[in-house]
This record gives sequence, C-alpha cells and structure tokens, in this order.
Amino acid sequence: MDAFYASVEQRDRPELSGRPVIVGGSPRRGVVAAASYQAREFGLHSAMPIAQALRRCPQAVLVQPRFAHYRDISRQIRAIFLEYTPLVEPLALDEAFLELRAELSWDSAAKLAGQLKAKIRQQVALPCSVGVSGNKFLAKLGSQLGKPDGLLVIDRRKAQEILPALPVKRLWGVGPATERKLLALGSRTIGELQKLSQAELVRRFGVQGAQLYRLARGCDDRPVRPKRETKSVSRETTFADDLTDPTMLKRVLSRLAEQVARDLRQAKLEGRTVQLKVRFADFETITRSHTLPLPISSTKALQREIELLFETKVTLSLGVRLLGVGVSNLRLSGTGQLALFEQERSIRTNSGVGQ
Repeated sequence: MDAFYASVEQRDRPELSGRPVIVGGSPRRGVVAAASYQAREFGLHSAMPIAQALRRCPQAVLVQPRFAHYRDISRQIRAIFLEYTPLVEPLALDEAFLELRAELSWDSAAKLAGQLKAKIRQQVALPCSVGVSGNKFLAKLGSQLGKPDGLLVIDRRKAQEILPALPVKRLWGVGPATERKLLALGSRTIGELQKLSQAELVRRFGVQGAQLYRLARGCDDRPVRPKRETKSVSRETTFADDLTDPTMLKRVLSRLAEQVARDLRQAKLEGRTVQLKVRFADFETITRSHTLPLPISSTKALQREIELLFETKVTLSLGVRLLGVGVSNLRLSGTGQLALFEQERSIRTNSGVGQ
C-alpha cells in the first residue's frame, strides 16, 4: 500500500486530499508514522521527529494515528488478497507477498496484478503498488520502484538491466550499518557489489555475505510463508519531557515489564532473551540484552531482569526520551517447541506479488 496511514486519512477526510499530511503523535516528542506523498516532496519520511518535519513543511496537517482503524482496513485488503491465492504472507499492515500459480505467463501474472490493484481501489478506495517477479526480493523491489500507484514486472532480463545501477541499500536486509561497510569496500551500487566474490563477502559478512552475493544477482529462494514466526514481544513509551531520575525510570520500566509479561501470558508464550531499549535526549539509542538459561513470562521475573540490565548496563549521561522492554527467543509456554503464529507487524510500505 502507498503511504498507507496517510492515504487512509486522506480518503476519510476529503479536505486533506492533495495536501501534505503527517500521521504521528505530539509535535513536541513524537515521530512521523507516515507521510503523504505531498509531504514527502519536502523530504519528510517515517521515523523523523515531528518537530523537524513541521519545520520543513509548516503547511502540513498533523493527524493522530488510528491504528485500530488501520488494522480493520488491512484485514479488508487481506481478504481481497485471499480471493486470488491462499498463499499470502503478511509483512505488515500495509505489505504482503502473494504467490500466484506457477504456470502463469508473465503477461497473465501482470494482468492479474492489475485486476488486484483495481479491486483494492474499487472496494477500499486506496492506491497500492505491485511488483511481479519470480522471487520475493525482486517482487518487493518492483513494488518499491513502481511507487506510487504503480505496477512493475521484473523478469530475469529486466533484473539484469536494472540491478547494476541501483544503490546497495536496495538489497533486502541492507541497513545503514551494512551499507557503510559495503561503501567502505567500494561497493556503492549493486553492480559494484557484483564484482566481489562470494568467498570475499562471506569472509567479511559471514552468512549474510552469501545472501548478498545471491541477491545482487537477483536470486532469492525464500518461499512465501502464509504463517510468520513471532520473534519478540515488546512495549515502549516516549516521554513528554526527558527523564533523569533513576527511580522514576525504574518505575516506568516496571510498568512496561508488567505489560510485556501480560502480553506473553495472553499469547501463551515465554522467552529467554530480555531486552532493554533506551533513547537519550540527543536521539542516541542503545539496546542491552541478557539471555537466561530458562524462559520466563512472569511479571516479577521480567521486572527483576529489566531492573538488573538498567542498573548494570546503562549510564545516564543525558536525559532519557524513550524506554522500551522486550522479550525474544520465544517458545510456547510449558513446551520446548518454538511458537508459530500469524503475526501483524506495523512497519513500512508496498505490496509484493511474487509469481
């Protein structure tokens, strides 16, 4: 989906149509959850502090997010996906992979994708971009390059044409840290990365190096998985004013740990790895974690471990803007089996359609 949250707000409030829209929290402390394409023309993007976004685009309309409403619309869109194929892998509220019949020709797949776009527009009144390809990476890339409201087919020949000139950050899994390492190797584009041997990439990046080697050549054998593994349960909060009092911070952590523990028990999960997230007044963000010998889900146990992490691993040199508590390395409560659940995670954009 294209600028999903902002597009929903523009759809529901016609007076916002064609105007720069920011979906997010408080102008003082919040960050941008979504920006309409009119707002993106001013350089606005998700995760940008709202105060900074409003300085860049003072005419933007700030709208409070309605996540329950967005989830309802996401379910409507997913129901449309299921009319075309049972193989739907949700990546987020606004993004999914669909696997179509293998015997379809490229033209037939493109036609079906166009019908899908039209049906979403007709029934939900929202724009979306679709990528059609033979694997997940290229399908996602097609939806990204086709934005907004586009449809791009990437077959093998098209992949060989477009990949070399693209920046390495377009590769699946390449975040800022990996991008910096690749730039240090002289690999600014995917074409430059293609010149490195698989052995060299594995030596420098481990298992990820083999994946980078394959993705740079348009190869991706990951299947579409209708069910997704729940990897972590977490809660976080942003403060209206920076906090410096350790006692107050511990109280907040205790409350967050209580909420996470309750979420774990409701989902019948327990986990071994406890994680603490701290964002300071200058936006520096640190995470500290500890893996236990046995999984936990009780409130008292989680509160104890989080307080220990805070006391031993965090130095309060600045005020604290945000705190977060999470538990990962999950399994079903009382078993030794990893838990599999269909999961909805709110992040990013685009619907990828893989042939």
